[in-house]
Formats: sequence, C-alpha cells, structure tokens
Amino acid sequence: MTTGRKGPRDSDEEVPVASGGPSPFSEEELAAVTGPGLADELDEVEAAAIEEDQDGVTPDLETSFEKLITKSRKLSTDRIRTVVESVLFVAERPLSVDELWQATGIQQELIAEALNQLSGVHRDGISGIVLYEVAGGWQFRTDPHSGEYVRRYLRVKPQRLTRAAVETLAIIAYRQPVTRPELEDIRGVDCGAVLKALIDRKLVKILGKREEVGRPILYGTTREFLEFFALKDLSALPTLREFHELTQEHREIVEKEVRPAPVAAGTVEALSDPGFTKRMEKNAAASEAALEDLEHAIEAAERTQKASSSVLDTPPKPETGAEGPKPE
Repeated sequence: MTTGRKGPRDSDEEVPVASGGPSPFSEEELAAVTGPGLADELDEVEAAAIEEDQDGVTPDLETSFEKLITKSRKLSTDRIRTVVESVLFVAERPLSVDELWQATGIQQELIAEALNQLSGVHRDGISGIVLYEVAGGWQFRTDPHSGEYVRRYLRVKPQRLTRAAVETLAIIAYRQPVTRPELEDIRGVDCGAVLKALIDRKLVKILGKREEVGRPILYGTTREFLEFFALKDLSALPTLREFHELTQEHREIVEKEVRPAPVAAGTVEALSDPGFTKRMEKNAAASEAALEDLEHAIEAAERTQKASSSVLDTPPKPETGAEGPKPE
C-alpha cells in the first residue's frame, strides 16, 4: 500500500491509494465521497472515433474489385470452394452465380464448379446444412430431417397454410397470370380474403391489369413463393400426371405437408391445361390404332406360320407307276 496526495478535506491525514487488487472502500463509502450523478457525467460528452480510418479516403470500389479479381485468379480450387461457401453462409437470400462473381471476383465457371462440389457435400441426409438451388440462386438451409429440432430450439411453429390458401395458391401457380374472377370461378367461392392474406405473406403479387373490359387485376407468384417451397423456378412444379401417378398414401402426405407446391383435392381437374384432355384422347386413339395394327400383324404371322408348318409336316407321297406302288 502506497500513500498519495492529500485528500480534499482540511486535514493533514494522507488518503491511502490502492496500488492493485480489490478496493479497500465499499460502494457506499465511494458513493458518499463522489456524490450522485457520476454515472451520468458522460452523457454530454461526444464519443470519440475509435475505428481506424483508411487514411481518411473512401476506397475506390472499382479499383478494389479489379484488385480482387487479380487476387482471385491465384486461388486454388479448394480455396475457391471455401470462399463461395463463406459468402453463401452469410447471405440472407439465394445468390446467383453472377452475384457471387460480383462479391468474389472469381470466374463464373469456377463458381459453378465450386457450387457443384458444395452441393455434393451439403445434401439431404448427409449434412446438417443443405445447399439448395432455389429462386434462381443458391442458398444454405437446414436439413429438412432436422426441422423438428431446429424449430424447438428457435421456439417457432411450423409454417402451414390452410386448405383454402393452398387451393388458391396452387391455381395461381399453375394458371398465372390469373384474375380474381377466374380464381373464384374455379374454386366456386369468394377468394378476396385469402388472396389478400397471400399478398401480405408475399407469396402472391400483382402483375398488372388485363386489357379487357373492367381491366381486372392479374396475380402471380413471387420470388418468396419459390423460396418458401424450395423451388428452382416454376418449371420445377410437379405436373398433374405426376400427381395422378402417386399412390393414395403419398397423396395424403403431399396434401398434409403441402410440399412441393400442392395440388389440392377437388382442383386437379380444374388446374389441368385446357388442351390436355384433347391431347390425351388423341394419344390414346393413336395408341389403340397402333395396338390394333400390331394385333393384325401377329395374326398374319400366325397364319403364315401355320401354313409353313402344314407344308413342312406333310409326309411325302409314295411314288406310283402304271402298275401301282413299287414293292420294297
């Protein structure tokens, strides 16, 4: 313990000053000496800049990008893969190859190769983080098989849509652009409230107005719709034929989980392409005609075979002369 200068009191007694370790004074004694308001004494003081400025000059982004491209050319294949993986990990939305190029300066061909390698490592059932190609880009997502545990940790409920929302969204997805009267004509009920809820969820958006009497509003799906159902694009939607080929058990699973984009019972026929039935009938007629021709060809071949067999299996006729058959 060392001694310091005299305290503020009118006394020759020296105030001990601690050189280290715990303070010899209690909080009550310190509060009695310092008085109230010490904790707020910095409220009127402007904070100093503690982050180092880069020579006081804003970096030239174009020049920095050119340097980044030059540096990226020297990266190995493994290093490129780790760079792409890091950028995708911090991204809040799916990133396309062009966006990854703008962020890293790595050539698009090398980025595509790295994405293929990462998709092989981060896939369902193998990794807890799965790389998906959704909404025209690439995004890391948790493994679907671990969803129950992740939701429990985050304390969130699984996102499920009502049957009315599923039917309306499915019609829009397959028939877009579509108007509200067309939706209601297919479903047979008013779709205003459901349509508004889907717009609020950013699963549906307004595409414009149709050039006809009344100028009805056209609706279509959004980028968030593709992300919600983990679809690369609209072409990844299941076809009606694929749905028809499902077993009853799998149909129940599809309708229950609403993934991929659902085709609800009762709207399957309504969602079909107007020319789909005609094409199917035409193909069926052509198949029946081909089958009939095949049957005729088989019958003709059988007749030819029987005729050949009858000729080959006929025993030779004995030679006869004027006096009858020759004795052996």
